[in-house]
Amino acid sequence: MSVYSKFVRFYRVLFDKVSHWLVPFVLFGFRLQIANVFLASGLSKWNGFFQFNADKYDLFLYEFFCPDPIRPGALLLCNPDTLDYEPGSAMIGFIEFLAVMAGVVEVALPILLIVGLLSRFASIGLIGMTLFIQLAVFPEWGHWVNPASWWFGALMVLLVFGPGKFSLDRFIGLEKKSE
Repeated sequence: MSVYSKFVRFYRVLFDKVSHWLVPFVLFGFRLQIANVFLASGLSKWNGFFQFNADKYDLFLYEFFCPDPIRPGALLLCNPDTLDYEPGSAMIGFIEFLAVMAGVVEVALPILLIVGLLSRFASIGLIGMTLFIQLAVFPEWGHWVNPASWWFGALMVLLVFGPGKFSLDRFIGLEKKSE
């Protein structure tokens, strides 16, 4: 056996063992890190249990969907000439509904990730939210580079590899045991 062959064998054995021991901790870490980002955002939208923070309506109405100045490529839901909405319009109700739903989803899905329950579905939901934020709200390259691509990457790892050993998905049999 050549020196190179011995090195290859040593390398593979070593890092198979490293992966075996570290992958569960890495996946758990990804779950906690990405859950923290979205959960913090979601909790900021609530004043208490089922008490939505009404100040967040303005954030959605005038920062996300009617910004001044207008962000090129962003979804603009107000009148572009006046940068305002028709009083009492259905669009205001729709955006306020989106705000509440974002608050619910940004709390519920991260909690699922933390405990590792329906983790792949939670990842898909947060990937959708990340893409919506990137494509419709902040369609600038700088927002994609930091932070959206990091969110997307961590969520894709969880979608592809699953939540790991330290999850309810694994405990209840939704995820198969790898060894």
